[in-house]
Amino acid sequence: MSPIKKIIVNKETNITPIWIMRQAGRYLPEFREIRKKNPDFIKLCLDYQLSTEITLQPLKRFDLDAAIIFSDILMVPYGLNQKVEFKKNFGPFLGDLNLDKVSKLDEIDFVKKIYPVYKAIKQVSDSEITKNKSTIGFVGAPWTLLVYMINKQSPKLKLKDDFFKDNFLINRIFLILEKFLKIHIKNQIDNGAEIIQIFDSWAGLLEEKDLPNYVYIPTLNLVEYVKSLNTSVICFPRGIKNYKDYCEVVKPDAICIDYEVDPKQILKDVKIPVQGGMNPQILLSNKDNLKKEAKKYLDIFKDHPYIFNLGHGVLPETDPNMMDYLVKIVKDY
Repeated sequence: MSPIKKIIVNKETNITPIWIMRQAGRYLPEFREIRKKNPDFIKLCLDYQLSTEITLQPLKRFDLDAAIIFSDILMVPYGLNQKVEFKKNFGPFLGDLNLDKVSKLDEIDFVKKIYPVYKAIKQVSDSEITKNKSTIGFVGAPWTLLVYMINKQSPKLKLKDDFFKDNFLINRIFLILEKFLKIHIKNQIDNGAEIIQIFDSWAGLLEEKDLPNYVYIPTLNLVEYVKSLNTSVICFPRGIKNYKDYCEVVKPDAICIDYEVDPKQILKDVKIPVQGGMNPQILLSNKDNLKKEAKKYLDIFKDHPYIFNLGHGVLPETDPNMMDYLVKIVKDY
């Protein structure tokens, strides 16, 4: 059993495994070399040889406990034939959504369109490099994907004023997403993903009274589905304030916290394994500061099942030597 599975399944507290969100990415010179020659991000995600190579790059450098597939949560809207492109210094931009076309789309067409993602997962999980390590697949939560599909770009701080005006549209998209997210999850698991992480990047945009309808219930459907496939599931509802209620309703196997969350409070509120927390900005400071901050999380969670991670993705300007130092701090703890 891999170290991360020991935490999630056996609730062990004598080890602290580590992986980092966006561990395969722009802070690595070897990734930048590939990216330079492959400016189209979606095409890069769908080149299974290159996405396999990128996924494994950080594991060749650092003693990490998991590989997370190099892909994107927007592969699902892309698979549903919504245009998805990534514009430099802007982020994702989505085209118009043709619901009639989407409603007629069948599973075979969807899987065919994003099949290279599953091939890459298979290659990663079969690799010698991931022996005794976890292969993590992932999806965007229904709420976060809904936001992108209607908003057509990152909402950053707020949604379009008329976002909620068409309740019928929202419910239709939720039903479509539930169906195809389950297909996407199952194909990842069938090809070797032993953990699924559900990213709800925009959960923090909602008022607390709206969380049950838009976040809790749609995510719970997916969590139950992943568990029915005998696979562990980690949820990351970024920006929410009430983790206690979220965990009690959604019931993930582990909860990932962002850097605005008080880790001591989480320890009181949550009984399940915890992942993450540290601010990625700390990696841009100095070694002393990094050691102090990493030790803070390690000390707080020393008697609680804990997977070390950041409270968001590693920043592009991070020095790989600092990442190496962080991994060593965690491993030597």
